[in-house]
Amino acid sequence: MEETRMSLSYTTKSGLAVVDHRRSALPPRDNLPNDNPLVDSGLPYSPEISVGPNASEGYGNDQVMSPNGNGPMDVQAWSGWPSGWQTPAWNGGSSWQSRLDVVFACLDLNSSILATMPPYVVKGTQPQPPPSWLTNPEPLVYSGWVEFIRSVWWGFQGAGEVFIYATRRNAEGYPIRFISLNPAFVQVEVRGGVRTYGLGGEDITEDVLHLRYLTTSPDQAHGMGPLEAAGARMLAVEALNRYTYEMADRGGIPWAVIKFPRRLNNLQMRKMQSDWIEARRAAMGVPAILADGAELSPITSPKDMALSEMSQFSEARLAVLLRVPPFLVGLPSGGDSMTYSNVSSIFDYHWRSGLRPLASMGLDALSNWLLPRGSAVEVNRDEYVRPGFLERAQGYQIMAQIGALSVPEIRAMERYTSLDAPAALSQTSGQAGAGVPTPTPPRVAAAAEEFSNA
Repeated sequence: MEETRMSLSYTTKSGLAVVDHRRSALPPRDNLPNDNPLVDSGLPYSPEISVGPNASEGYGNDQVMSPNGNGPMDVQAWSGWPSGWQTPAWNGGSSWQSRLDVVFACLDLNSSILATMPPYVVKGTQPQPPPSWLTNPEPLVYSGWVEFIRSVWWGFQGAGEVFIYATRRNAEGYPIRFISLNPAFVQVEVRGGVRTYGLGGEDITEDVLHLRYLTTSPDQAHGMGPLEAAGARMLAVEALNRYTYEMADRGGIPWAVIKFPRRLNNLQMRKMQSDWIEARRAAMGVPAILADGAELSPITSPKDMALSEMSQFSEARLAVLLRVPPFLVGLPSGGDSMTYSNVSSIFDYHWRSGLRPLASMGLDALSNWLLPRGSAVEVNRDEYVRPGFLERAQGYQIMAQIGALSVPEIRAMERYTSLDAPAALSQTSGQAGAGVPTPTPPRVAAAAEEFSNA
């Protein structure tokens, strides 16, 4: 179809004559446009409407902002997206899914430590028979308790919140099977001061436990995580990582340049470089001689060019936000060299200042949701911070002298319980994280007998 054109002529104040050729609108259509296709949306057939309040139902409409769909789609670069650009965070809530290795290392360390601390149930101070969910909260999803706790911790500390959904309850109404949901898929609203929860368009308020890392006001729907305060720093670390990669991809930065007072062609420059390298190989350690006014000028080292100290400082701050001493993830401590004494005590510091407060928050909420009042879930921290054998033996000796522990109880706590031990010792062993009783080795039995006689 040919287009009609129009011309507009005018003269500017400076006297410039302008002829503006503009494309006019297309002539009216000779035929009426085709009808919109009909779609089956579960309702009577109706023309498809893509926008507006009366838009037709369908997968595309549900997935635009994904309020009732299967959750937000991954953000992907489209055709023509610059290679150096990063795709934006979806809904501002995917910063915890950052590809920064230091973030992964910290979350992996914390979750692994807590997940491998043996859990047990107490009522007051007395250990109780372990419920089935302490072994595996949902056998159809998880391989065991460890996998479940790791997924909970990644959401709790990484995203600032985690949603635990009950899949089955007992006769008393307490959950006996449950899973951890992806925080990005759960819709949270505050209605009349009460939080309501939805998943895939269904109300799950009665079956969900919402663990929040931090809330600053009652009307705050979502929890806040430590990484939300590190947005700018995470972007800086990502930029430094890309810069280091690009520098290495380009072959690195030379440590020095040879300056020459006269202009050289390419052949002469290569000859000077090869002569310098050959001279240094032939006379290692001998002072260099530069003739004809040539001058060797050192430049910034690759270490300085990579801004490694700035990157390490930023990564250390991220580790502190995630309550991990930087030393534990391979970052400089920033102080004097570590001695054996403070390296040993750093695990206790990690537990006291970082893991214990957060574990108490999570286990307290989990206990109130899963167990009757007065019962609680605890974890045995001795698996992480237990002292050396000599220190434990000295402590056991003091406890035995004051009558707080007996030799069989000490043997159970050290996993030296024999197969014919009473059932009560097995409970004590389980409380201390000892697990299944094991046979006593001969040397251990002899040492225990000597300790008992003493």
